[in-house]
Amino acid sequence: QVQLVESGGGLVQAGGSLRLSCAASGSIFSINAMGWYRQAPGKQRELVARIPSGGSTIYADSVKGRFTISRDNAKNTVYLQMNSLKPEDTAVYYCNIDLFSDSRTYYSLWGQGTQVTVSS
Repeated sequence: QVQLVESGGGLVQAGGSLRLSCAASGSIFSINAMGWYRQAPGKQRELVARIPSGGSTIYADSVKGRFTISRDNAKNTVYLQMNSLKPEDTAVYYCNIDLFSDSRTYYSLWGQGTQVTVSS
């Protein structure tokens, strides 16, 4: 069994920074892509950033130059460093990890979500 645990959300003033973390644990054979999505009230969930096991990262245009996604493969963890936060970044942030378990079963797992609130 594999699970994801997110941490790092909170309340911050506009212009501030937050760092989100998402760790996968359990019977993991390998991890492919890792990413962050967000969902604001009344809106659809949208991609924020995604980092494959190899290749280039992808960012939403709205966060380019402000957010940085990274991963620590030894810790099965993905991070989202968010700088110069704006009120419109307020949302619940979800991590998403694509992996194979020890039984070679493919999973696309979602974290429980963490609230990020940016005050003006």
